[in-house]
Amino acid sequence: MRNIICFGDSNTWGYNPVTKERYPKNIRWTGILQDRLKHKNIRVIEEGLCGRTSIYEDRIRPGRKGIDSVQSIFSEYENIDMVVVMLGTNDCKTYNHTTPEKIAHGVDECLEAISQYVSYDKILLVSPIHLGKNVWKEEFDPEFSEESVTISKGLKSAYKKVAGERNVRFFAASDYVNPSEEDQEHMNENGHKILADAVYMHLAV
Repeated sequence: MRNIICFGDSNTWGYNPVTKERYPKNIRWTGILQDRLKHKNIRVIEEGLCGRTSIYEDRIRPGRKGIDSVQSIFSEYENIDMVVVMLGTNDCKTYNHTTPEKIAHGVDECLEAISQYVSYDKILLVSPIHLGKNVWKEEFDPEFSEESVTISKGLKSAYKKVAGERNVRFFAASDYVNPSEEDQEHMNENGHKILADAVYMHLAV
């Protein structure tokens, strides 16, 4: 059995912007990807965590730094065939006082840590979807700001540079999927399907 680890935040976990619960497995992009790969004897391992960042501490919920969880997650599995990394949305929160380049640097640190378990050529880096233009408003998620929206739109180019330097595969989820109108932050059902197709295409397994 070959393993593909999907390492990300709430959009990998499968957060439903309407119910605020988790989408069923057959709706989540990771579950759809699993269905696409089942005939190849590949297991898709879902390692999404709501609120996960690259290197930033969450002010309310501890244990969300991606860099800190790499060892505990990746040392658990053998025969890792590919890793899909999609982080950065939570890094954009206002209290992190960050930039696209600083977020990309944090993600790069995560890639370096992951490279202890799998070679760079087996990593697919995905820059996340953009934040919606109204995400910062009270009815959505005021942990973000208008600047956060701008920062999220700068992640594609910053991640692309990191991917080139590390020689990892790369694509931007924002080229395929927009955030839902319901919460301006997470994908709807159709977004999960589209992203699953994009990941499958870029994995080329």
